[in-house]
Order: sequence, then C-alpha cells, then structure tokens
Amino acid sequence: MTYDESIAYLYASAPAFHLVGKAAYKPGLGNTQALVAHLGHPERMWPSVHVAGTNGKGSTSHLIAAALQCQGKKVGLYTSPHLVDFRERIRVNGEMIPMERVGEFITEHKGFLDELRPSFFETTMALAFWYFALERVDIAVIEVGLGGRMDSTNVITPLLSVITNIGFDHMEFLGNTLAKIAGEKAGIIKRGVPVVVGETDAETAPVFIEKAEQMHATIYFADQCEFLRRSRIRDIKECELKGLYQEKNQQTAYVALRALGVPTEAIRQGFANVCTLTGLRGRWEILCDKPLTVCDTGHNSHGLRYVAEQLSSLPLNCSEASCSSGAASSKLHIVFGMVDDKDVEVVMGLLPKEAHYYWTQAKTHRAIPADKLGEMAKRLNGLKGECYPTVEGAIRAAQQTAKEQDVIFIGGSNYVVGEALPLFP
Repeated sequence: MTYDESIAYLYASAPAFHLVGKAAYKPGLGNTQALVAHLGHPERMWPSVHVAGTNGKGSTSHLIAAALQCQGKKVGLYTSPHLVDFRERIRVNGEMIPMERVGEFITEHKGFLDELRPSFFETTMALAFWYFALERVDIAVIEVGLGGRMDSTNVITPLLSVITNIGFDHMEFLGNTLAKIAGEKAGIIKRGVPVVVGETDAETAPVFIEKAEQMHATIYFADQCEFLRRSRIRDIKECELKGLYQEKNQQTAYVALRALGVPTEAIRQGFANVCTLTGLRGRWEILCDKPLTVCDTGHNSHGLRYVAEQLSSLPLNCSEASCSSGAASSKLHIVFGMVDDKDVEVVMGLLPKEAHYYWTQAKTHRAIPADKLGEMAKRLNGLKGECYPTVEGAIRAAQQTAKEQDVIFIGGSNYVVGEALPLFP
C-alpha cells in the first residue's frame, strides 16, 4: 500500500480519538498484547522512558529525547497527537518515520489488523514499536496517550517512569477527582523501576507514594528533589522551549535525565536545541514578528491557566491613559477554539477580558461550533468578539485587524494550532 492508502486505511478502519473522541477509546490491553506478540515483541528490543501526565508530557518527552540525543544516543520518540503530519508521532533522532515504512507496515500486517480491529492509537503504537526495533534505537521515549494504567503503551517495562502533573481532563475515562486520575496515571509505575513525579500535590502525592511502595519503586518528586539543590540545573539557562509553564517541564525532565545518569552538558545542549533536534512545534511558538503572533497547544483548564498567565505577562499597552497621552496603543487579539470534552466554563473564566476574540472551530466534529463558543464566552465572562467557521478565516481576520504593535494569540485546542501552522511558512 502507498502512504496515502495506508493513512486512509488507518482512519477508516480504526477512527482516531482526535477525530471522534470517546468512541475511539478501547479500554484494556488485550489488543496491544496481541499486537506486540504478533510483531515478535519489539518493545523488548530497546530500553525506554515512559512519560504520563495531564499536561506537559509532550514537552517533557521532547526535552528528554533531545538530551539523550546530545549524549550520543539514537533515540526513538513516540508522542501524540500530531499537529500537521501523522508522521510527527514517530521519530528517530528528530526525523519522522519515512512514508514508505508506514506503507510497508500496513501492507505486511493488514490481514492481522483486519482480524483484530485495534484502535487507531493501538495500531499507531504498534507501528512505532516495530519501527524503533527496525531502526535499532538505543533508547525510546514513549509518551502515554490517555491515562496510564490502561493506555496501550503500558506494555513496556522502562528504565524510568515519569508523571508530569495531574489535572482535570478526560474525566469520563479517568475519574472525577484528582486522586482517581492520579491512580490511573500511577498505573505506569512498574516493579523496581524508579519514577519521577513532576509536581507535589497534597491530594495526589499519597497515591503515587503508595503505588511506588507497592511496586518497590524509588520515587522522586522533581519540585522537592534533594539532588536538584546540589546540582547545576541553575546553570541550564537557555531552553528553546519558551513559556512560563515550561520551567516545570524543564525541572521534571532534568530530574529524569539525572536519574538516568545523563551528563549535565548533554542536558544543557538538549534543552537549548530541543525544537531543532526533535521537531517539536506549537509550544508558545512565535509564528510572526509583526504583529507578534504566538500559538500554543494548551487545551484544558489546567494547561490554559498557564497560557493565560503568559498572556497577562505580555508588554501590552491598552489603557485609555496611554492612548490619550499619545503613546502607541497595543492590543491583544485571540483566535480561539475548543473541543467538546473540555471544561469550557472554567476556561472562559481564565481568559483576559481586555482582548478581542475571533471564535472559531477546527475541522473535527468534536469542535464546539464557533457561534456556540462565542455565546458561551459572552455569557460566562463577558468576552467580546466575532465568530468564524474556519481557523484560517479567523486568523486572516485577526491579521487584517491587528496593527504592527499588537499581539495575536492562536490556541484553545491542538487542532486549532495544527490548522494554523501551515499558514505561516
């Protein structure tokens, strides 16, 4: 099969979560275990780092992979979702899986896939594991798709487990309390395998400690880790990933890498060049200088809280006093869309009131219709703006309205960012 035929087959035979939502979710590891057995257990052919968490797991995975590359390792990296190209999910030393390898895998295993009928994510995971074995990677960084305990990636026994943080997301699958969600994420902790937890929380820390004790696993909380205080993390000042919230991801990745024995110089080089080395995009990424245009993939209340904090720190000058004094006035324009399984009420309360909004919807039927989102925003927080049925239309409207000294922010959903990126060469 060609690459295009293979991708069409993947989407048609096993709908993806990012397109259809919970209908694509298949709990349990039965399919995954059958897949890896059919492939000769490729997950046993390379050591790994397993990364879970509500937010930041993608950035943390890329930071870890970049530093391992700078240590001289051949590194496999499996993440989700993709923003523009399906092949972003599967990389070796930053290079996306070749199209012909995707076609080769589907062609060779189509009969088994037709019989098993795994989910899109299960098949993609199997493709990644197969490809990493084929490439004989030195180590693979594997990001959990959803949760942890029942996630299809949870058939690996890694060198190290990492859990970035816990927030409210995917509660229909993971539970409606932080402790329940933490219990699902803690499911990646393996017997005798150390675990790094990024953030200490009074409600979730006991869950992780209890699970680590059950599994006889050493546990490190990155934000209170003893060797952080005697290490040289403060010397690692440059990071290609921008955004206030990335400081926590850097800290988590740093502790994980030191636990793996990666030298500080490799960590420094990896952090300074993480996007270049791994191909990561969409994390407080500057798309244009005039007007300053930034996008970010924060997509739930936990992640968007940090985005809102970052937006509030921008050097904008929108006051009536500044305008009457003759100073150049700068305004914030926000292109924003969300999907229907997020806590919209909480998110609307986080967004800045002084901005002008361009409500939009991505090309997925999970997207909240732009007019409905705009109505909710006005009712819940008095936010003002216009509605646009396409992401491109919303961005073009913002570009036409904004002045050179203004700021445009694009976000609210991975899918909005994914549609925005190709518009900026």
